Amino acid sequence: MSNGIKVIKDKCVGCGLCVKSCPYGAIELIDKKAVINEKCTLCGVCVDACRKFGAIVITRNTFRGQDIAAYSGICVYAEHRQGKLSSIVPEIIGAARELKKDLSKPICAILVGKDVSAMAREIISYGVDEVLMIDNPKIGDFAEDIQAQLVADILTEKKPEIFLGGGTIIGRSLLPKVAAKLLTGLTADCTELAIDPDEKILHQTRPAFGGNIMATILCRNHRPQMATVRHKVMKPADIVEGYEGKVTDMSHIAIPESQIEVLEFVEEQTETVNIADADFIVSGGRGLKDPKNFKLIEDLAKALGGAVGASRAAVDADWIPYSHQVGQTGKTVNPNIYVACGISGAIQHLAGMKSSDIIIAINSDPEAPIFDVAHYGIVGDLFEVVPEMIKQIKGA
Repeated sequence: MSNGIKVIKDKCVGCGLCVKSCPYGAIELIDKKAVINEKCTLCGVCVDACRKFGAIVITRNTFRGQDIAAYSGICVYAEHRQGKLSSIVPEIIGAARELKKDLSKPICAILVGKDVSAMAREIISYGVDEVLMIDNPKIGDFAEDIQAQLVADILTEKKPEIFLGGGTIIGRSLLPKVAAKLLTGLTADCTELAIDPDEKILHQTRPAFGGNIMATILCRNHRPQMATVRHKVMKPADIVEGYEGKVTDMSHIAIPESQIEVLEFVEEQTETVNIADADFIVSGGRGLKDPKNFKLIEDLAKALGGAVGASRAAVDADWIPYSHQVGQTGKTVNPNIYVACGISGAIQHLAGMKSSDIIIAINSDPEAPIFDVAHYGIVGDLFEVVPEMIKQIKGA
């Protein structure tokens, strides 16, 4: 059944009630009959207005019932770029191995791309039982339309009951496409995954309502149960020396033509390390007052051998690129030391950094929420405190 709206001409009396009720101006009368145009959003208000005559009907896509007993096992998406596995892959495998303890089912990984064969054994070394691989020069790093179809085809054939991916730029783009193709659900940015001891289904927990509550989501009637996990939230899997797994060639699946043309890839140039992998992070917020003052943050980060982070306010003001944003709508980080400079501590920012081992907050407002999570707080002018910190670190 396909989505759509239809006017039954024989029942339409041209009363105009539907025209008056439509909030989008999507209905007009032509020859005393209702005609619905492209502005329609299928909201259904017109159906209620025409209830007396029943001249307007809406049909919607419905999910077919699935034989969920046919699905078994845990599968992970092996994200990679430029010939290297993403650093989130061991974390996803670590989460899968924890689920395996309660589910007692094997773990497989989907690996698709160009020249990816060498990565298969690396994936197995983390305790993966089987790698489902398609190695083909037609599959580029950025060909998400091809990859989404291939991943969906592999899942359809192998039928795992759980499929996990990373809450990364790639994962947030690719996995929703896969879920849509499979007509199943997807819970994004999970911070906890667990198996229900009685029903043996996946409990997918994530922040909701701006991080004010934690919501646990279940997918009872459709498979696979799909979730993405945020970077630095799950404990990475340790390498299992001599682990015996197998590589299964899935090249019998046809490679579709890509509708995406990649013109150029320009890698961001930065003198500091990536915040997702950093042990030390220095972040700046609105308290810096001017984008040029991020030089102070960069200097402190460089002195610590760390990375530069930022609050959403600083990113929204175009003071620093989005790749530096820490928080619910940015990156989740888990460094040894996190230094927050001029950041008030909105709950969305705290969601991305509060698991840091040590949090140091510098803010002139003693009532700033950041001090509620900070291990060490400095109430003072960051333009005086940060230069002194740099001086002390350098031993000048």
